[in-house]
Amino acid sequence: MIHDLIRRAPKALLHDHLDGGLRASTVIELADEYGYTALPSHDAAELSSWFNRGAKRNDLVLYLETFAHTCGVMQHRDAIERVAYECAVDLAADGVVYAEVRFAPELHTDAGLTLDEVVQAVLDGFARGSAGTDLTIYAICSAMRTAARSLAIAELAVNWRDRGVVGFDIAGAEAGYPPTRHLDAFQHVQRENFHSTIHAGEAFGLPSIWEAVQWCGGERLGHGVRIVDDITGSRGDETLGRLAAYIRDRRIPLELCPTSNVGTGVCASIADHPIGMLRRLRFRVTVNTDNRLMSATSMSHEMIELNEAFGWGLEDMEWLTVNAMKSAFAPFPERLRIINGLIKPRYALLRAEHTLGI
Repeated sequence: MIHDLIRRAPKALLHDHLDGGLRASTVIELADEYGYTALPSHDAAELSSWFNRGAKRNDLVLYLETFAHTCGVMQHRDAIERVAYECAVDLAADGVVYAEVRFAPELHTDAGLTLDEVVQAVLDGFARGSAGTDLTIYAICSAMRTAARSLAIAELAVNWRDRGVVGFDIAGAEAGYPPTRHLDAFQHVQRENFHSTIHAGEAFGLPSIWEAVQWCGGERLGHGVRIVDDITGSRGDETLGRLAAYIRDRRIPLELCPTSNVGTGVCASIADHPIGMLRRLRFRVTVNTDNRLMSATSMSHEMIELNEAFGWGLEDMEWLTVNAMKSAFAPFPERLRIINGLIKPRYALLRAEHTLGI
């Protein structure tokens, strides 16, 4: 019964990659339509399995190789809009009432699209897919940390800030590409009173998190799971180092992605994931999908996994969801409307059902 209630529960998603969440069937159809010939399979089930196997190689760089195919079929306006439309449809069907979905515009210009045309296609797809649903969906523009276009992408994100883009991010291979390499981009975002979340503490440790927060002004940490490297001691007697204490004291949100982290080798299983300890120590924990295709996941799946691994119930799921809404980049009145008008009332009804055994 609890699994059914979790599937019906309202959810908030802060860390989801557009090019990591395609339907396998759509990848095949777009490849056929636009002449992309490098797919490893044209059978939807086989291709889905191939993507999932690629995400379980315990290495972030190897994990990222699978994106060559999804980005390969997302080089034309109609293709990008379709992917964004289906993203919104799929999230709404999973009970997501608020989402920030990130993508790297620079990865979708090989066929001649401008950066602005890429962003417009994504936002048009989001608008069409969320129409008539309870989903509020925004975009985050990511710059590739292995490239040198971050300032241009930061400026792009700011230019679209009132039309559906709510933040800036850097993504890609973490080791060897520290956040400070893109300091000018983050300083531009700060000067413009805009928002940033930074992939940090996923495949690399505390120095990446420290730079993201203390040099680049990141408001949220994309993953941030390696903050546990600054926590010592046994269960119930933990000691936080200065960085971990700062992250917790300042309520800096952790965009944790359990299933994805298992695939990239952060931990061996969901039960071993640090989210259990971080939630118990009252960090600002959120739960996210990262890449729904590669990790064969959804928000419902992530929550069900947490229920099975840690025994978390509806109160825990509501806590995670409200955490995410408190941490969202949407304007404050909009966040309050979603928390008080959608999330809390629906969780109250679900808890009543659970209590009564309906």
